[in-house]
Amino acid sequence: MNAGLVTLGETLGLLVAEDVGPMSLTRGMRLSMGGAESNVAIGVSRLGAPATWIGRLGHDPVGDLVERNLLAERVRAIVHRDDAPTALMLRERRTGTVQNVTYYRHGSAGSHLRPADVPAGVVEEAGVLHVTGITPALGEGPAATVREAMRRARAAGVPVSVDLNYRSRLWDAATAGPVFRELAAGADMFFAGDDEARIALEVGPDTGPEKLAAALAELGPREVVIKRGRHGATALIDGRSIDVPAVPVQVVDSVGAGDAFVAGYLACRLTGRDPDEGLRTAAACGALAVTVPGDWEAAPRPHELALLGAEEDVQR
Repeated sequence: MNAGLVTLGETLGLLVAEDVGPMSLTRGMRLSMGGAESNVAIGVSRLGAPATWIGRLGHDPVGDLVERNLLAERVRAIVHRDDAPTALMLRERRTGTVQNVTYYRHGSAGSHLRPADVPAGVVEEAGVLHVTGITPALGEGPAATVREAMRRARAAGVPVSVDLNYRSRLWDAATAGPVFRELAAGADMFFAGDDEARIALEVGPDTGPEKLAAALAELGPREVVIKRGRHGATALIDGRSIDVPAVPVQVVDSVGAGDAFVAGYLACRLTGRDPDEGLRTAAACGALAVTVPGDWEAAPRPHELALLGAEEDVQR
């Protein structure tokens, strides 16, 4: 029995400009990979819980890279190879603090995900099913896959985790809002940035995190976490409000912080620890994630969580 994390979605090849400034002037690009669901799977695996990722990849070198990295990170990869190419994203470091992302994912292998790609028994034996709001935006097949996986999890008594991860390049807020509410209604654990929560609830910017969490909890989830970046997080867990401060660090690359946060929380819940410890661990994971470049590369292992409080620059 797996009893770990099971997730599904699209992972893309990632090309990041080495220099700050317009991409047309960069001297080189670094090739890696990125995807909200695989980022979480890697984070959970590094913290010692089993993790499975399900998705489609092309018959191409980028697909090979994705599968190889997942296996190297001890993530069980259930990969379906597709005639379409693995999607790509380009990240331009336009200024020292602002990055622009361009996607090449229309008609990609990941957009062909379908319910039959999720093998029988995998969701039913999971400790947690984790999905995001990205996958339903990729097309009818991916949306149907998310709904079917959630249905199977609920039928088997498997907790469902949802992280909204709104992507404006995939759909607009008016289209995403009803789908986000549907996801919330089927979730046990629900994560959203404050802006994403407002899209789901169709409320204005004056609605604070406590009210956002309470309104989302009314839709169904028992555990709601509003991720607030450098302001920490506000959670409503079984009716109890919890605030967790962000851990101050020197930010190198903010991409992937939210995924690392979710991974820290879910890893704790999978290993039987309480929500308070889960939130503290999540905050530490999110902080460590921004200290090096990359979407998932800085996801910590358990002994590395103590680095945030280290008094010595060199650990011997």
